[in-house]
Amino acid sequence: MWKPESPFVIPVFIPHSGCPHQCVFCNQVSITGVSAGIPSSETIHKEIKQFLSYQHKHRQMIQIAFFGGNFLGLCPGDIKRLLTDATRYVISGQADNIRFSTRPDTITRDNLDLIKPFPVTTIEIGAQSMDDRVLGMSKRGHTAMDTTQAAMRLKENRYETGIQMMTGLPGDTEKMTMESAIKIAALEPDFVRIYPTVVIAKSPLAVSYKKNEYTPLSLEESIALVKKLYLYFGKYQIRVIRMGLQADKDLEKESSILAGPYHPAFGQLVFSAIFLDMISELFEKNPEILSEGGLEIHVHPKHISTMRGQHNCNINHLKRTCPFSSYAVLPDMSLASDEIRVGNNRIRMSTFIKTILN
Repeated sequence: MWKPESPFVIPVFIPHSGCPHQCVFCNQVSITGVSAGIPSSETIHKEIKQFLSYQHKHRQMIQIAFFGGNFLGLCPGDIKRLLTDATRYVISGQADNIRFSTRPDTITRDNLDLIKPFPVTTIEIGAQSMDDRVLGMSKRGHTAMDTTQAAMRLKENRYETGIQMMTGLPGDTEKMTMESAIKIAALEPDFVRIYPTVVIAKSPLAVSYKKNEYTPLSLEESIALVKKLYLYFGKYQIRVIRMGLQADKDLEKESSILAGPYHPAFGQLVFSAIFLDMISELFEKNPEILSEGGLEIHVHPKHISTMRGQHNCNINHLKRTCPFSSYAVLPDMSLASDEIRVGNNRIRMSTFIKTILN
């Protein structure tokens, strides 16, 4: 939410392609809504051209992105073919660069040499956890050290580096998740993605869930945990570019998700929880606010709904816990996007992060 303008990303899905293992939580066909396999050049060009027709003129950068599989786990011929297909649009000036996600154990020096001739600028590492026991129980087939070495190699080669992590994996705890976050932050990635574990139909985890061998985190537990992670990464100025799975009509079918903290606006739920904490902090530092008759909260216009919370949950919480006679959330264009004002009292998220994590 509070980050430089995002690039216009053209996704090309390669569901489960290049994956040597079946991770317990994964069913990429359900997640992406795309059949498993490597798309043909004809399919890739069709998808890219379709997305280019959506591109807004004000966008600063266009990236072609390969998601849903283990990109560097593909055979060298397929890697070259996919990158060649995408590079055509960079050469023509229709796109700026290429990005992809891959497992940490495939980020080898040989593979980096293989992709060097292509305009790849961003590589995301599918770490998921920095705890070897959790990785083992998830059948990941790699270690935390693989992630550390992969991040170091990407930094050495000056790639923009992202790290994906998950919460609520089998065997994981809140403490272990925060320890993973500490280790990830130490690698100094440019950004992270945070995905709460959900039980996807036809995944190995679905079998464990049906046998009562796995219990996912609740939505409330996940919001609270991901909020801590967001604030922790914010302390080190590491961007969190996504929280929760991307909303998708195939994913939202009743038969796709069996259980777990899925919500199409999960990220907004987290931001709403942070806004509520910021208001509480403002009251604590300025108790005179509580003696006023009515409460008027001013935020940037685009974050009115974030401050109010889904179904007015933040306002309803304030009504239950505060003595005000009236409650209003009002737009103020002069405020920063992460800023809240009540009367003459202001608080920004950057300041709030320093306060709670010191």
